[in-house]
Amino acid sequence: MKMKGAQAFVKCLEEQGVEVIFGFPGGAVIDLYDELMRTKTIKHVLVRHEQAAIHAADAYGRVKGDVGVALVTSGPGATNTVTGIASAYCDSIPMVVFTGQVPTMLIGNDAFQEVDIVGITRPVTKHNYLVKNAEDLVPTIREAFHLARTGRPGPVLVDLPKDVVNAMVKFEEAEPIRMRTYRPTYEPHPGQIEKACQAILKAARPVLYAGGGVIHSNANEELTELAKKLDIPVTMTLMGLGGFPGTDPLSMGMLGMHGTYFANMAVANCDVLIAVGARFDDRVTGRIDAFAPHAKIIHIDIDPSSISKNVKVDIPIVADCKHALTAMNAWFDRAKEFDKKQAKEQHKAWHKQIAEWRKKHPLGYVEEKNVIKPQFVVQKLHELTKGEAIISTEVGQNQMWAAQFYHFNKPRAFLTSGGLGVMGYGFPAAIGAQMAAPDRIVIDVAGDGSIQMNIQELATARQYGCPVKIAILNNNYLGMVRQWQELFYDKRYSHTTLDVAPDFVALAKAYGAVGLRATKPSEVEPVIKEALKTKNTVIMDFVISREEGVYPMVPAGKATTEMLLV
Repeated sequence: MKMKGAQAFVKCLEEQGVEVIFGFPGGAVIDLYDELMRTKTIKHVLVRHEQAAIHAADAYGRVKGDVGVALVTSGPGATNTVTGIASAYCDSIPMVVFTGQVPTMLIGNDAFQEVDIVGITRPVTKHNYLVKNAEDLVPTIREAFHLARTGRPGPVLVDLPKDVVNAMVKFEEAEPIRMRTYRPTYEPHPGQIEKACQAILKAARPVLYAGGGVIHSNANEELTELAKKLDIPVTMTLMGLGGFPGTDPLSMGMLGMHGTYFANMAVANCDVLIAVGARFDDRVTGRIDAFAPHAKIIHIDIDPSSISKNVKVDIPIVADCKHALTAMNAWFDRAKEFDKKQAKEQHKAWHKQIAEWRKKHPLGYVEEKNVIKPQFVVQKLHELTKGEAIISTEVGQNQMWAAQFYHFNKPRAFLTSGGLGVMGYGFPAAIGAQMAAPDRIVIDVAGDGSIQMNIQELATARQYGCPVKIAILNNNYLGMVRQWQELFYDKRYSHTTLDVAPDFVALAKAYGAVGLRATKPSEVEPVIKEALKTKNTVIMDFVISREEGVYPMVPAGKATTEMLLV
């Protein structure tokens, strides 16, 4: 079957099961947009800035558990996507980004709105393509989706010259994708599983350390089964929150720079550390030589380049997390030497020690009678949504308070820019999440600085009837940088005070949304209740304690046991 490239493009999206695409039109993609008007199965969401399209596609893919899709024009349209693509790359988010390009005969001639987006994004994509020949269009799009969703997921960019999408192309029946140099390893090596399980069997002080890979591979049930079977305490990375139930007695919450005291102490004193789908990020490890110094380390990851990259590993397992955990659970089920009661007894002293650390320094904050504490706001959000909301965050203090005080029991409910740390991620991510889960409550926990990075997306939320809620923790500061200046720069608040700030309630009204404000603790609950029952986009402006800090905190270059506490 022959058809125009633009028709083939839309047909490929339909073939891949794409239901929603986020984008912004322009001259180089005008033919693709014309064709999108004819499809009855794909909904296009018009954002107000291309960066927002990427963040929204990112979150949509996370919540759906599939590939997010974005479409933008050439030149500035393409370059505006780079921050979002880099964020998705750092967090291993499956995404396909289509960018328009000038006609092939003009490439390299400095044509109007021409830019080498393939060259620009090469370091921050799993792979990218410039489709120079019309006959390559359909196979390339199919391959892009295959790459994005398999192995270690990630963003793939496809650059589409205007003449290619206008050419006549063949649309042949899809066949299984075979790539000679790309064959991810899903199944674990039985010998490595044996070694890992034997080490765990002997451990007196084991810890499970779960990362975002647990969520990407849908391995949360297998992780929970292993933890409960062996009575092993679990700690999670920022990206791993929800991979294990946050309210479970075995959960120690998050570890690392702003992790719990007891999680960091447990990792520092464990004898076996089982890392599942985590990459030993510097925010987790602190000073490398002091990270889990007494532990035999088992590392499960589908990406072999991640293993022993930052921390030397004793037992590497290259495999999909779900497959590896399934194999480990099966090993313990059939192992004659494993006894569940014995394991519980074997770890009894370890759990007692963790309980003592938890009692000594629980996760908490100092309450004040007439001042709203941000932690209190997050706790109320958790209480009034029964922990069932999808939470997105911006980056900084708001992000850490959400991670610490909203306890996620299910995966794909916490959306944040973990590796790159993008201010402005949370609001467009909330829109993408709401598109993916229209019946769920979606809340963006934001700071008054970060929310302004993509505040224009209020128009997008209103246009598409997204009843997302924005909880602004408003302290008139760029809070996290201010906290560092307070602790390490003698309170020299260099350019972190937001002297001019919008009236967020009035701003919401200007866009046709609803604005609410709380200035004292007694107003927090009524404002949240009002927001939750409002079928509209809502900004909740919480005027919080101005110089509240995020604690615990591990200073840069210190060991994770050298925490600054409340």
